[in-house]
Amino acid sequence: MSNLALKRRGLLCVVSGPSGSGKTTLCRRFSETDSAAVYATSATTRAAREGETDGVDYYFLAREEFEERATRGEFLEFAEVHGNLYGTLKSEVIAHIEAGRDVLMDLDVQGAENIRNREDPQIEEALVDIFILLPSDDELLRRLGGRGTETEEQTRLRLANAHEEIHHWPKYRYTLVSCDKETDFDTFSAIIAGERCRSTRLTADQEATAEQPELGL
Repeated sequence: MSNLALKRRGLLCVVSGPSGSGKTTLCRRFSETDSAAVYATSATTRAAREGETDGVDYYFLAREEFEERATRGEFLEFAEVHGNLYGTLKSEVIAHIEAGRDVLMDLDVQGAENIRNREDPQIEEALVDIFILLPSDDELLRRLGGRGTETEEQTRLRLANAHEEIHHWPKYRYTLVSCDKETDFDTFSAIIAGERCRSTRLTADQEATAEQPELGL
């Protein structure tokens, strides 16, 4: 009897939620603490905020360049949000999934819907979508105000958009009601761990199994 070796394709974990929900922090923290996960850096036409780095926080592109790359089919998805274009480059996703690495993406509800609507069996098989809900408007305002990077008008716009986005939570496989940073991270990690163990994601690695020595019984 030989030992059974298993392999799996990577997950495509799409995380959405209103501004201030902590979705980016969850994705980045998990990718930094788990060697089998990577964070997919999005591209955007918005200006970089103070402290943001091109290629780390976002790929900051001129609108013309973004549109040209979209025309060439380089994006897995893209959408216009708050007057700026945001999108995910295929190069940030496909190769990792095929290599068995999990790709974490924080997307608005438009981007998540675009991913769901792709008629691509590879994407459908890999997709895990999670919505982060905040318990109240007061908490949302507290988190938005804590950024200190936006004007009052921008904060009002994000609050209005948050109210619209919240209606989309039933479309997601998982909904995480935010509590505190550590509880949210533990819950998020548990979701990923469970998805990795789904039988439908696992296949026998014939080559690795054949190389394993037989055990005497």
